Amino acid sequence: MFLLSTRDGFPKGDNATDTIFHNIHFNASTLNYWNYTYYPINGTLSNGSWCMLMNPPYTPKGILTNGTFINSTWCYLATDPIGDRARAGIGFAVAFALCLIFILVNLKKHGELHLPAEKRFYPIGRRWQWYWSIFVCATALVGLFTGIDVDRYHVVELPIVLNNFFWYLMQIGIIAVVWEGVRHWGSWMERQYIDPNPFVLQQNDKRGMFELWLPIIFYLWLWLNFFLIIPRNWGAIELQRSPEQTIENAIPAATDGRFKAGTFLLFVAWCTIMVSLWHSIRHYEPRNRGFFNRIIGFLGYMPFRFTLMIPLALAVVAYQGLCSWDFGLSPLNAKTNLLAMYLGGYAPTFLILVIQIIAGFMRPNEDRELLRQRRERGQALDQELGVIRKPAWWRRVNGDVSAGSMRDRIMRNVREVGGGRATGREVERLAERRAAEMESDAATRNSGIEMNGIRGANSARGGGIPGSAPPPPPYTPYGGKSDQRRSERTVEAVAGLLFPGASTNTPEGRGRGLEVANEQPRRPGTNERSSSTASGVSTSGPPQQIRSMLDI
Repeated sequence: MFLLSTRDGFPKGDNATDTIFHNIHFNASTLNYWNYTYYPINGTLSNGSWCMLMNPPYTPKGILTNGTFINSTWCYLATDPIGDRARAGIGFAVAFALCLIFILVNLKKHGELHLPAEKRFYPIGRRWQWYWSIFVCATALVGLFTGIDVDRYHVVELPIVLNNFFWYLMQIGIIAVVWEGVRHWGSWMERQYIDPNPFVLQQNDKRGMFELWLPIIFYLWLWLNFFLIIPRNWGAIELQRSPEQTIENAIPAATDGRFKAGTFLLFVAWCTIMVSLWHSIRHYEPRNRGFFNRIIGFLGYMPFRFTLMIPLALAVVAYQGLCSWDFGLSPLNAKTNLLAMYLGGYAPTFLILVIQIIAGFMRPNEDRELLRQRRERGQALDQELGVIRKPAWWRRVNGDVSAGSMRDRIMRNVREVGGGRATGREVERLAERRAAEMESDAATRNSGIEMNGIRGANSARGGGIPGSAPPPPPYTPYGGKSDQRRSERTVEAVAGLLFPGASTNTPEGRGRGLEVANEQPRRPGTNERSSSTASGVSTSGPPQQIRSMLDI
């Protein structure tokens, strides 16, 4: 199992059946009977099922005839002190923990809604980059803290598998962070572009369909990378307990074709990010003519944080590909080059998160920014039209403050117009007031602009215009309990005020139909002209005297 194993030749003791491990005597016949083998390279004694540490202070005190050791220590325990790999891992773990706190602050800041949610721009779209950042911090913390036991385990075992399992998940997550940052920036540019005119861009054109399918294509490459790397037999990575095991088992498993293909798919996902960035700049930024001008414009319109994050994401992909070909620089190696491991495996991820956090603190909430842009457009339009709007404090100083909820405002308006059955009550009150004013002013009015004033003056003198209709009778409020009759009486009163020339000779107890000027509708003859707009009033009668709505 290990190099320099001495199954048939244990350290020599006092006789042929005796062996000595660090001044403690053991029965060599019992050890041979239970098929134990001694591995001096790491000081362990194992028979394939049981493994004991033989180095002090963990050396057993003896062995019984049934193969049981006295005061023995299991090989696969964290018995050694932490090393350089664990110390560097703790430092990076603390840094990622601090990043997690600031990421949660940015999630609250940019995830809040200050405008109604739109179907075209879901609120979760702006939060995905922070969700993936939380995922990256969580996987980094788990992987780095389990990496402490890689140094502490005397024999390579499960900790190195957990350390690399979460490291590969972290690599997937950080590429998704960069993607969501670029994708959402394009969505934010589109939102600003269509906010002045929502119909300037269609959703089912080539641009819209391209933006619909591009995220699906990106996550296809990302999940293919996941399925090529994560679901596998990780047990071969643990077989680094001797140089022979490392060469025969660990190196072929860590550099197989699936790791190489996963790196290629991760590079395709990075290229998809670049395509998304190019698409957003092409459609939502001014276009430049000429090849070199387009390159300069591409770099100029791209946010500065992407100028840093995209090369760092490419460094993540490059280091993963390097690990697929060179086992000596891979974190899968228990004795790897720590400088290459932390600078290539963890530093780019950490820097991307730091850039993302700083940019999140510098950028405002998108809803607030959109409100600010709308105010600026409104102010520009007011300046063009010459409109000067008073500031917000002007209403408060002058007492024009709409306090309370919308329900309170509606109830206050209802109370101002009378409350309850507002329409019928107010119409009856106005009709009574108008009828009283007509009776009181009929005798004193000698001239007026409205026709009812002229008629009222003539009636007061005892004369009147020949053929003119008599003044309408005073309005008598309905005292019954029927709301339907009250509405009919109100309509009759208003009709009498508007059309004083048309009398309503219908008794109070008759139906709802009112005949105009007591004439029954008749069907025109064959020689007569028919029109849907013809009046039913005879042309021989006096003209109708229509009152103004201002008199009611």
